[in-house]
Amino acid sequence: MPKFSICIPAYKSRFLSECLQSVLGQSYTDFEVVVLNDCSPEPVEATVRSFADARIRYYENERNVGAVRLTDNWNRCVALADGEYVMIMGDDDRLEPDYLEAFTVLMARYPGLDVYHCRSLVIDDQGNALRLTPAAPSFERVCDHIWHRLNQWRSQYISDFVYRADALRSAGGCYALPLAWGSDDITAYRACAGKGMAHTNRPVFNYRSNGLSITATGNDLEKMRANLRYAVWLRDFLANHTPHETERVVYHTLLEQQDRLMLRRKQYTMALSMRSHRVRRFWMWYRHRKQFGLRLRDIVVAAAKARGLAKRLSN
Repeated sequence: MPKFSICIPAYKSRFLSECLQSVLGQSYTDFEVVVLNDCSPEPVEATVRSFADARIRYYENERNVGAVRLTDNWNRCVALADGEYVMIMGDDDRLEPDYLEAFTVLMARYPGLDVYHCRSLVIDDQGNALRLTPAAPSFERVCDHIWHRLNQWRSQYISDFVYRADALRSAGGCYALPLAWGSDDITAYRACAGKGMAHTNRPVFNYRSNGLSITATGNDLEKMRANLRYAVWLRDFLANHTPHETERVVYHTLLEQQDRLMLRRKQYTMALSMRSHRVRRFWMWYRHRKQFGLRLRDIVVAAAKARGLAKRLSN
């Protein structure tokens, strides 16, 4: 049976105890926990030390990394991991008791893959259920995954995924983008490019949506810069990818529609930023429109979407 490494880059201590309790309470017990303290001013170490469990390994960064390059933290965790499989989770998220067990079942059904994925439950600060991420097929190829993701028919987080550690390292680790905005996407695309991805529709991961999550924070211009780099990666990938016979149609669709799909991602980024201070941020995007290849019409569409998005994400 496989050994897992559960990696937690830690900076906030508010939910860390709950996070660790959910990890240590797994029904499948062959795992280690790698906690990496990113120079937090909060009592992260004291919280970790309060758990007397030999499966926990605690490390500290010499300087804060995550504020600038979150993926550097992710990749250091992967480098420290000893397990055959690795997952990375936020210090405010939590696992269902059968998270690892569900993945072992998935691996037995689809052996030899480099990446596996689960459905997630989005929760609020009090742990109340807000919504489920969309369901997905039990197996899919990379082009299908990209197609569904860029059409915004999927929601996913870095912790939804379990990777074969050696394969992730061989691919260069988690893909670096500003604020890790889209890094989880491209990391998954690279991992499943050759063999595909298996998915379980059991919502065994709990993602906590709060004001400190990447989706909710500001730094809007950095997110849009990440979108530009995302688009460059996608163009290069499609130019060099040899599609499996089962994904040829969607591959050619992606080739034809990649610019439109990336524009939708830009509009989504703007809509997120305009959920509050809509007028001020509308003009911010207008001032930077040439830098990001935006038209006035694109900004207007995003502003219209912002109102509904704010209502949906708050419910």
